Parts: sequence; C-alpha cells; structure tokens
Amino acid sequence: MGYTIAIAGKGGTGKTTLAALLVRIIKEKKLGSLLAVDADPNSNLGQFLGAESKENIGGIIDDIAAHPAKVPAGMPKDRFIEYQIQSAIEEREGFDILTMGRPEGPGCYCYANNVLRNIISKMIKNYDYIIIDNEAGLEHLSRRTTRAADVLLIVSDGSAAGLRTAGRIYGLVRELNIKTVKNFLIVNRSEGLPRELLEGVEYLGSIPQDAEIQQISSDGLSLMDLNNDSIAFNSLRSIGEKIWR
Repeated sequence: MGYTIAIAGKGGTGKTTLAALLVRIIKEKKLGSLLAVDADPNSNLGQFLGAESKENIGGIIDDIAAHPAKVPAGMPKDRFIEYQIQSAIEEREGFDILTMGRPEGPGCYCYANNVLRNIISKMIKNYDYIIIDNEAGLEHLSRRTTRAADVLLIVSDGSAAGLRTAGRIYGLVRELNIKTVKNFLIVNRSEGLPRELLEGVEYLGSIPQDAEIQQISSDGLSLMDLNNDSIAFNSLRSIGEKIWR
C-alpha cells in the first residue's frame, strides 16, 4: 500500500513549490516508486517538475462527454475513463505524474473529483509514495478529494491570514473525519517560530525565503534544476525526515 502525503494550504503560500521539492527529495533518496498528483485545477506542479502532462483528467472527461461514441461497445464509461487516465500518466525518471486539470463542461467538476478520488484509491497500491498537491483553500476538502492520508502537510506563510487558514483546514479535516496519521505544519518563506501553533498539528519547521526559487518560478523553469545548495531545499531536507515512513 502506498504512503500518501497530502499537501494543503492557502493560495500563494508555496505549497506547489514544496510538493515539487518533496518529489525531488524522494527521487534523490531513492525511497521507492513515486506518483505525483496535481489535484489543483490551476495545474502548476508539472511545470515545477519539468514534466507537464499532455493530457489531464478534466480534458479526458470533457472529450468523452463531447464524443460518447469513443466509448467502446460493451465497456462501461467509467472503466473507459479509467483506462484513458491510466494512459495519461506522464512517466519520468524517478517519478510519474497525473494532472487533474480543469473540466470545462457545465456541472462536471464534482464528477471529475469523484473520478480522481476513485483513481487514487486504486493507484496507491501500485506506488510506494504518492504526493498529492491539493487545490488551495478548503473546498477540495469539503468535496473529499482526499479521504485519507498517511501525512497531512499544511503549508502556511508567516501571516496571520495564512495561519488562520491552516487552522481552518485542520479543523475541517477533523470535522469531515478525513483519516490522517501524521499532521504537520510548515511555515514557508519565513524564519523562526510562527505567531501561533495549531493544536493537534506538529510544527515541522520554517523554510526561509529563497531568491533562486523565486527566479526559477518567475522564469517558468523546473525546480529539478535548482542548485543543491539552495537554502530552502536544504532546509526542507533537514526538517523533512519526520515526513517519511
């Protein structure tokens, strides 16, 4: 059974950056097979990994909805969608990536989430690690895109608003009975202790501002090309041991 790390947080806190860096760490540590899931409709994880997918779940669902004759006779639509999504997984050296995308058809967003949830529940048996970069905010939790995780990694910046959102995320996780084994808070682009800690969530540490990461992001380049002496990357490596098994 795969070890699932779900990443959540307010928009703009750098959760996708940290998701990409975690993929790189797992790859470099050779901890096992790895699936990166970009579950944010505003898909950026592939770009940060230098592995943008040619297809995504939203596009596949839209295409089948517009062309139902593509479904082979005698094959249930859900099974055909699952086959198409399996084919859409982008395979790279050291990791695979699956992208949610944004469905364009009216009223199909919840269906796309249901498809993603069912696919992930099956795929976790095929990988040692699964990293899920969730949509910013709270809505993805209320839709229960993520039903369970070995690690819930809540990312905040040092602002009061970011920490409040982090607290609300954890509160909703408890309210919806989403099963998480370890719950961590990382404060990104900050140094020192945050203004407040979250009850029930272990403070893992802070990641300092990193000009090199800012430049790479601005240029639309891959964090796989980030120098090994990056202060943010080394900081995450040093505090990240508790995240693994």
